Amino acid sequence: MEVAILGATGLVGQTFVRLLEGHPWFEIKHLVASQRSKGKRFSEVVTWEVSDEIGEIKIESLEEFDGKVDLIFSALPSSIAKEVEKKLAKRVPLFSNASSNRYEEDVPILVPEVNREHLSLIELQREKRNWEGFIVTNPNCSTAILVLSLKAISKFGIKNVNVATMQAISGAGFRGISAMQVFDNVIPYIEKEEWKIENESRKILGKLEESKITPANFEIAALTTRVPVLHGHTEAVFIEFEEDVEREEVKKALVDFEGLEKLNLPTAERPIVYREIPQPRLHRDLGRGMSVVVGRLEKVGERKFKYITSGHNLVRGAAGGSILNAELTYTCGLI
Repeated sequence: MEVAILGATGLVGQTFVRLLEGHPWFEIKHLVASQRSKGKRFSEVVTWEVSDEIGEIKIESLEEFDGKVDLIFSALPSSIAKEVEKKLAKRVPLFSNASSNRYEEDVPILVPEVNREHLSLIELQREKRNWEGFIVTNPNCSTAILVLSLKAISKFGIKNVNVATMQAISGAGFRGISAMQVFDNVIPYIEKEEWKIENESRKILGKLEESKITPANFEIAALTTRVPVLHGHTEAVFIEFEEDVEREEVKKALVDFEGLEKLNLPTAERPIVYREIPQPRLHRDLGRGMSVVVGRLEKVGERKFKYITSGHNLVRGAAGGSILNAELTYTCGLI
């Protein structure tokens, strides 16, 4: 299938390209970016060594891109993504990393190992909007890492979640934060991030009822920080269950959590790996960046636990998650 990548010169866009090189199902045909990069070869603007085939592709502007591909991956800034994505999705399936369309009732925020049943919204979206294509989004990078562990232990009944994130600087993009701001520092606020984690988590873990998602009803509060780590978001999670369980039961649920291995999707890896002391520098590339690591699990009271989870924000939390969404959608016959 021929694919286009929108926002191809940004950090997430470049990660899309790196992960899609040599993909057995998807072939990169168009790389789309701003007017600044228009007409340049991709090899002239990237921060890593790219193959000759991809490097020679000339970058198109959004204005000249005609949308004539089999599917589109979007790494556009949220400030411009909403209308651009809707225009293209009228004709072409589009998988978006931007937040602009995540909160529409008929648009799934998809994490395949967690809520694959939400894919059925695609047909509703097509019918309601009279589209040939559709939009499927992946969550905010911190949400994507968090909900895998929450899904694994949701069988014990989640009552309350508190999460504090320590997010890598690459999550802010090339121009998002200066060295002078983050070096020797912790920045205890990331705009709009806490709201996203709280509301996206409930939507992803919600139930699809009568063609509508009813958000999960547990309480959740997030506090987000930026730390001087290059790649890999780390999260301290405090959770209260509806029922009292022992540590070994919770750990077993995490360790045994099944992914999509049986579907033979090219990007699928074991979703959760348990390590006693998770660290982004040591563990962010587990499963080619698609596995999240969980550890430091402790019972701290009746029905109450704490643990650490960490994952690669550009892979599982962004481009890799979106590619996995496309693979699942293709396997389900929706493309």
